[in-house]
Amino acid sequence: MKRLTLLAVTASALLAAGGTIAAGSAAAASTLPTLSLTATASSITVSGATQSGGVNVVSTATGLKEAGVLLFLLKPGATFEVVEAAIQKAHGDTNVTSKYGSIVFDAEVSSGQTNETQTYLQPGQYVAVVPGEGKGSRAHANFTVTASAAPVALPAPEATIRSIEFGFQGPSTLHDGELVRFENEGFLVHMDVAAPVKNMKAAKQLVKDLLAGKEKAVGKLISGPPAGFAGPVSHEAFQQETITAKPGIYVEVCFMDTQDGRSHSQLGMERIIHIVK
Repeated sequence: MKRLTLLAVTASALLAAGGTIAAGSAAAASTLPTLSLTATASSITVSGATQSGGVNVVSTATGLKEAGVLLFLLKPGATFEVVEAAIQKAHGDTNVTSKYGSIVFDAEVSSGQTNETQTYLQPGQYVAVVPGEGKGSRAHANFTVTASAAPVALPAPEATIRSIEFGFQGPSTLHDGELVRFENEGFLVHMDVAAPVKNMKAAKQLVKDLLAGKEKAVGKLISGPPAGFAGPVSHEAFQQETITAKPGIYVEVCFMDTQDGRSHSQLGMERIIHIVK
């Protein structure tokens, strides 16, 4: 499955900054059951709470500079092998997964670090996946989420940002320490990342370059590690986390592709936001 295109587009900027995608720590995580995902270059293991309801997903990676970890809820009768084959046949278009299930959770984690993100699990058959870079998954593991007699509710977020075709809705100012929910209210698969810039002039230029599809120019304007709010997720999927990114000006963007090869950013799926203390 397609990973954050922003990593490739801004590789030079990230190396210069010496950074990686920022990981969020979920507020009130201690009150939630924990689902642990442990990824390596060739495996992913699932442990902890596998009952329906709110969970704090704790993701770690070993032997990988950066890794995506996602949870896919299978429709009855579907298998991960069929899903992956469909994606390959569609040249990486993750929207074909809607026939077989949905991407309900997607986060990034760096080797040696921990990512904590909250989500809500429905009962069913799941696959935990470490996606590859257009060459199939690195690893996957099947597991079952059973129905809980008393599902735990997620804590109420202090703000909600929604992805739609083609844009973002919700507050344009986020606060460090604030619990924010990121929802995909569009019918296509969307992602939500925010790239930091030095000032408002650079932010406005970055928006223009994104709309024009000028990828080389984009990398020169980004001033540090992007904040990865949510990886590619399906319609109605949501996850929430505490904002920990460095205060400043950011450009929020979705880099998923349309069927004709254009990035969602070329269709207006970017905006300027602020992260403050």
